Amino acid sequence: MNPKYEQPPSKEVLMKQASRVMKLTAFLLLAAIASGCVTSTIVDARTAKTGINEGDTVVIMAKSYHLGNETELKYIRCIEENLARGQEGLTVIPHDEFVDSLFPWFEPRTAPAETKNLAKLMDRPGVADKIAEQGIRYIIWLDGDTDRVAGGGSLSCAVGPGGGGCFGFAWWQNDADYDASVWDLEGLESAGTVSADVTGTSYMPALVIPLPLIARTQSRSCKSLAAQLHKFIVQDETA
Repeated sequence: MNPKYEQPPSKEVLMKQASRVMKLTAFLLLAAIASGCVTSTIVDARTAKTGINEGDTVVIMAKSYHLGNETELKYIRCIEENLARGQEGLTVIPHDEFVDSLFPWFEPRTAPAETKNLAKLMDRPGVADKIAEQGIRYIIWLDGDTDRVAGGGSLSCAVGPGGGGCFGFAWWQNDADYDASVWDLEGLESAGTVSADVTGTSYMPALVIPLPLIARTQSRSCKSLAAQLHKFIVQDETA
């Protein structure tokens, strides 16, 4: 009885299998690298005691030159959502709602630039009443942005009669640097600042198909800053 032999795989099949193995290996290797490519530095500097009572609310604002930037408006909303999240979340008045209710005093050109102008603002007709009506205890002023600070590598894509693909390796580094100044409307003073500096490196290897490994620096910055702001604000005033 003659033994049966299976037909050996064709060269094309072997090349496809090798390509899959190479892509999977590259993906796993770079995923491991990317898992440690985001670094965070969170710092706070307190100038006054803080605390929050039942009925107190907070408002998130931005420095005027960021106010028309859609990316930074999304960052404000991200901070709002994270501060309000969970059973111990703070009551946050939406940015747009607050600005509209106190028009025109918190528009970019008329908003107070520092706490020494708060007393004068509170003397304006209706301002103090509107703030008290909404229970606003703290205004948090955000300043900062997310920038690409470095990058390199080479990535090229081509299409031919037999198909197409991309080959190479590219990387870039983003820095999300934000400061939050906390103004206490109860004492009309600055309570201090909280800063978040998050740096992340993203990778784009390509072996026929690009495999983006993105470092979510702005998202990490938002979550870290909101967590530290929550801790900063709810601290017992008698501590």
